[in-house]
Amino acid sequence: MDSTSSVVIVGGGLAGAKAAETLRDEGFEGRIVLLAAEAEPPYERPPLSKGYLLGTDERAQAFVHPKQWYVEHDVDLRLSTPATAVHRDDHEVEIAGGERVHYDKLLLATGSTPRRLDVPGVELESVHYLRELADADHLLDILDPPHRLVVVGGGWIGLEVAAAARTADVDVTLVETAELPLQGALGNDAARVFADLHREHGVDLRLGSSVQEVIGDDGRVVAVRTDTGDEIMADTVVVGIGARPLVDLAEAAGLDVDGHGGGVLVDAGLRSSDEDIYAAGDIASVDHPVLGDRVRVEHWANALDSGPAAARSMLGHEVSYDRLPFFFTDQYDLGMEYIGYAPPGAYDDVVFRGDVEGRAFHAFWLSGGRVRAGMHVNLWDEGIGPVEELVRSGRTVDPSRLTDTDVPLHHM
Repeated sequence: MDSTSSVVIVGGGLAGAKAAETLRDEGFEGRIVLLAAEAEPPYERPPLSKGYLLGTDERAQAFVHPKQWYVEHDVDLRLSTPATAVHRDDHEVEIAGGERVHYDKLLLATGSTPRRLDVPGVELESVHYLRELADADHLLDILDPPHRLVVVGGGWIGLEVAAAARTADVDVTLVETAELPLQGALGNDAARVFADLHREHGVDLRLGSSVQEVIGDDGRVVAVRTDTGDEIMADTVVVGIGARPLVDLAEAAGLDVDGHGGGVLVDAGLRSSDEDIYAAGDIASVDHPVLGDRVRVEHWANALDSGPAAARSMLGHEVSYDRLPFFFTDQYDLGMEYIGYAPPGAYDDVVFRGDVEGRAFHAFWLSGGRVRAGMHVNLWDEGIGPVEELVRSGRTVDPSRLTDTDVPLHHM
């Protein structure tokens, strides 16, 4: 592409903002239009359930760039401007109001949206989903004792919200349909670590239970009723039951979409079934060159890395997006990093190395003796690097050596 070319980025999140940054850093002098559905400039989402919600980070730290950056780098940032259609034959994106914006290359980085709880009472004003910065603003304002919070869903968002609320001394009850929080993500043994952690910090875990109704009075939440008939008193409900990738635009445009994970099918260069359209972030279902499988993840690191990779690919660089899925969490005094890809059914064993009870350990998810994924908890001196090397190597390891702390990980 040259200085007369135009790149349109649909999606005002981390992936889209980093793609725009990379285009300029790589010397692209053409037009860049960044269409953001939200009223806020692009920001990172982890602070919403971590530092900002805890009150330890300033709001401004969440933004990818200061607003002036877009002016200084000649990026046409259009806030509160959702794209409504992609006209592939004309190489145009239609936006609300009917205007069409021409593109030579198009990046779809539309992210995901929270899955909605479908029970009576969810329309009450005290029922929240933590996806946007405004959601975190509101929760930060209200999470003070003697407030009573019910969290629906025991995934990462639910647990991080629960931890932030308990740190503020708010009464927290967490309702989860599985027998353990994070059971699907981590398996039973590792999930118990997080269940025990939250119980120790005073979270009332209602496991193997589902919400049947949110009870209100004069438009506000007063309680939550579960399938066991329990009524849990509440002032606020936060729902964290997963997310749905926003692929409606791609589907309507006729791009190939994964019928299982729901993402836009892209190659290792993040190119879709249309050679001029790319996808990054939550919606990208990548033909992963290392893992040998299609991978779609909704983690911060994927947005951070795939946006720049897509930008370089659009510029004609040889790109093979081989970053391993990575995520992290901080809950109370537990810090964790996880790398690799081990969804349910993709592993046959989980082994631990170190002090699980003292919460200073590694965990590894194995398939046929090969490490598919691993995490460390509170082992910051060693970090996640040796775990990544094991996953990338694909070599078979001896589980007994893997659990032996006298054998360095780099000797496996």
